Amino acid sequence: MDRKHVEDWLATYERLWRTPGTDALVTLFTEDASYQQGPYWTPVVGLPAIARMWEKQRKGPDEVFQLTTEIVAVEGDTAVSRQEVRYGDPVDQEYRDLWVMRFADDGRCRSFEEWPFWPGQQPAEPSDGS
Repeated sequence: MDRKHVEDWLATYERLWRTPGTDALVTLFTEDASYQQGPYWTPVVGLPAIARMWEKQRKGPDEVFQLTTEIVAVEGDTAVSRQEVRYGDPVDQEYRDLWVMRFADDGRCRSFEEWPFWPGQQPAEPSDGS
């Protein structure tokens, strides 16, 4: 796995999110892939289940959004990227996200894990020790 492959995979992910239907997801994910939408969420497993989740999660292929990506690391079969997504024009929703992707030998993703963050999310107040 190299950065170029991850760049291409990320570009294809965005293109397919903007494309009607889900038939082409087979080019991104293995048949038995897992897709976890948050660090403590139950993974969606298998290409048919991922396709149903995609259709449910997106407003449609004409959804207005801007996506910027930055590859943070690539090592072995694993890559991490940082995304910023802004929905609407004008922007009415945004979030930042970390993606952890593990790839199969054929270059498709076999494990996808998101760590999404929205504006206003704050860590817990530290204890003052009293």
